[in-house]
Amino acid sequence: MTTPLLQARDISVSYGKIEAVRNVNLTVSAGQIVTVIGPNGAGKSSLLKALMGALPSTGEVHYAGRNLNALSLEDRVEAGLHLVPEERALFTELTVAENLVLGGFSRRKEGAKALTETQDEIYALFPRLKERHRQLAGTLSGGERQMLALGRALMGRPKLLMLDEPSLGLAPRIVREIFQIIIRLGEGGASLLIVEQNARAALQIADYGYVIEQGRVALEGEAEQLQSDERIFASYLGGNSGHADKETM
Repeated sequence: MTTPLLQARDISVSYGKIEAVRNVNLTVSAGQIVTVIGPNGAGKSSLLKALMGALPSTGEVHYAGRNLNALSLEDRVEAGLHLVPEERALFTELTVAENLVLGGFSRRKEGAKALTETQDEIYALFPRLKERHRQLAGTLSGGERQMLALGRALMGRPKLLMLDEPSLGLAPRIVREIFQIIIRLGEGGASLLIVEQNARAALQIADYGYVIEQGRVALEGEAEQLQSDERIFASYLGGNSGHADKETM
């Protein structure tokens, strides 16, 4: 049996007396796109931050067969985990190109040539970033900032890319563009774990899905199965809200 790329067991996160994530089990296999969906405040973002080591948590996180519990956030990045946070967290006073260079910091030992080649690949994936490579990140539009946040994470050649609400605050046209890029990454063999408010859109591009409600996994299954069951949306996700036609993806 193949060892999962990421396996989280009994992950819990608390803010004081408030338990935001409760005994969550989650698995991501190599080359798989997994999404975590659910209502606002369900604990989805807290779960990603716990997996990344950005929030204290209990339980175990295994990555490529290795226990990560004792590793810091920086060590997890070195190991190949990258998180694109909801707030993007760009260096707004640096240019697009400078942000990308910083994204490759964990690969600095590979030399400038390797990083330049990766940067060229990012520009091919996001032509708009190439057009604006000298522009300050703080002057970019919301969609361009999301592209830069994705590009910066990809500079590190992550083995597992985690995205927190990639469509948040973006116009529908830009959301379609971002999701098309995620599809291309998946087709290229990338492994992704995505927290997303647009449940239908997320399930359309994912292989497997988890529905989180009040910090717990209420339901899980193949994304196609979850997507086709209207009762699931009515029970857990507020009916047809967040609907995205397949033709738009």
